[in-house]
Amino acid sequence: HYGDTGLPWVLPSPNMPTPATALVYPGQAFLEGTNLSEARGTTLPFEQFGAPFVEGRRLVEALEKENLPGARFRPATFQPMFQKWAGEVCGGAQIHVTDREAYRPVRTSLAILRHARALWPRAFRWRTEKYEFRDDVPAIDLLTGAPRVREMIDAGAPLAEILDFYEASGAAARKNREDALLYSEME
Repeated sequence: HYGDTGLPWVLPSPNMPTPATALVYPGQAFLEGTNLSEARGTTLPFEQFGAPFVEGRRLVEALEKENLPGARFRPATFQPMFQKWAGEVCGGAQIHVTDREAYRPVRTSLAILRHARALWPRAFRWRTEKYEFRDDVPAIDLLTGAPRVREMIDAGAPLAEILDFYEASGAAARKNREDALLYSEME
């Protein structure tokens, strides 16, 4: 972990103010593929998340039932200064990483997407406008690497089933990657 290096933290981005932000970012970047705010324009980007239609307490209750390793949640409200929902009060939650060795950012954020989609099916949306120079597929498909993750969340699949698919597709991608490497992995 970065804090173990003994080096001072220097922001790699205005939206990455602390090592705690960097810890949650690998999963919370998935929120960029939705209409949920990842709290850019606040003091806790990626650690907080939500939207005007989200009821923080309901979301936290659902997430706490998942027993996500290394994470706890608290209801939160915030008002982004820019990007999604700028100037509007958003309900949502804040992630508190309680055990950074046990914490699984992708598992946690897939649970967040699953519950937000299930709790607010009429308001929750997948981002369809241009993202990373692409407008031919939903942004979440680019972020997760496959439309199947989105389809499973839309169908209400259990988190374990979504994670099984995600892990299997990751293993297949790692195998394909091995065939393309010019140099062996350093041990």
